[in-house]
Amino acid sequence: MVLGIDIGGTSTKVAVLDERGERVLAARSLVYHRPNQPALVESLRRTLADIPGEVRPKIGCVGVCAPGLADAEGRIIRAVNVPGIEGLTVRELVDQAGSGLLSPGGRVSSWTDAHAAAHDFAVTHRVEGRLLALSMGTGIGAAVLDGPDHRPLIVSGRGPGHLGQVDVSLADLEPNVPTGPDGGRGSAEAYLGVPALRARFGERTEEVLVRGELDPSKAPLAALVRLLRIAHAVYRPQVIAVLGGVGTRLAPVLARTHQEVSRGLTGIARTDWTLRAGSSDFHAAMGAARLTSG
Repeated sequence: MVLGIDIGGTSTKVAVLDERGERVLAARSLVYHRPNQPALVESLRRTLADIPGEVRPKIGCVGVCAPGLADAEGRIIRAVNVPGIEGLTVRELVDQAGSGLLSPGGRVSSWTDAHAAAHDFAVTHRVEGRLLALSMGTGIGAAVLDGPDHRPLIVSGRGPGHLGQVDVSLADLEPNVPTGPDGGRGSAEAYLGVPALRARFGERTEEVLVRGELDPSKAPLAALVRLLRIAHAVYRPQVIAVLGGVGTRLAPVLARTHQEVSRGLTGIARTDWTLRAGSSDFHAAMGAARLTSG
């Protein structure tokens, strides 16, 4: 069996897949906010404790979605939303939180959450053609996958570029252009990341999303419309999927969003493109397990 771990901006999630790629277990931690290292390790430890005793000895390898920037040795050197992972490798994190979970020779692999989530979505939804997947949560990441084996497009770092940091300023709708957590003025994250949505809607954020109260003609959904229009010109996707804690909850407004994106869209965009939402909060954890099992 393979264990997938997703170190998210607000919680840790784990999933165990069997030899057939079927999910055996999925669990998530309590919500946290910018945890330090002891808090992060304890959060993951408690989540891993949900794995039944009879399953633990069958886990042969672990795939981890780790946020932030890593050095050449795989040590995380900067993670704005999860500072507790800074200074650690994913192997050290797994060993600290899951003491005895893996033998010393057990394999631990690291993936971006965007790539892992996109891979699981592509596999479980049998996506054909080019897929652009946006992982929308505390931050916004992107992955572009091609072909029947879902090969990732690499432009910068380990992905297709930093789409969440693209400037989609909406000064025509709101005079005070927000700034993202990385300092980017008018970035997609400044409009659609969890902190930005909570600053705008407070405790009603979840309700606003699941009830489809966002309007594509107004910020922040107008920022997504602008971002997708840019993405069509750059990547020419056949399928766009919005994943993550925010993306999966945008399903009620996707038809209106598709219509708004398509209005006057560049002629180089594929005319038969579709816009879809994720079906699980565990796409990244399951994708990390699938990619690690290889």
